[in-house]
Amino acid sequence: MYVRIFAAVWLLVCALLAVVAWGFQAPFSYDPVGPRAYPLLLLLLMATAALWLLYKPGDAEDLPISWSLARRVAVCVGALFAYALLFEPLGFVLSTALAGFGLGLVFKGRPLPSLVSGVLMAVLLYGLFDYLLDVPLPLGLLEFLEN
Repeated sequence: MYVRIFAAVWLLVCALLAVVAWGFQAPFSYDPVGPRAYPLLLLLLMATAALWLLYKPGDAEDLPISWSLARRVAVCVGALFAYALLFEPLGFVLSTALAGFGLGLVFKGRPLPSLVSGVLMAVLLYGLFDYLLDVPLPLGLLEFLEN
């Protein structure tokens, strides 16, 4: 019951955000698809998942909801909020490495593998976006590395 209510509300939120995202316009053309493609694609994926939950929500007894899980979800949301706030000041590489490391620890990863995977993910994603996809990302504190 609660899963279907959540899915219906989330589907409504996706629809409202899609209306907002449809109006995204760039003052100059830097990308052939424009600024609305990425948010609309994410909203389409979330709406598809919400529709699936409406269609087949599963049993509520299957969900082991506890205070420990609620705390981890809250820390995860906080980490993603901090990532959004620190994205420009610290830059993509440092903020992504910190977020990857923190989320690895939240999901009970060991510290060293979490750190290594966070740094690798940040560096590889920066290379993918900046060099292969030609999407400029902020360097923040690492701006001295720029040519």
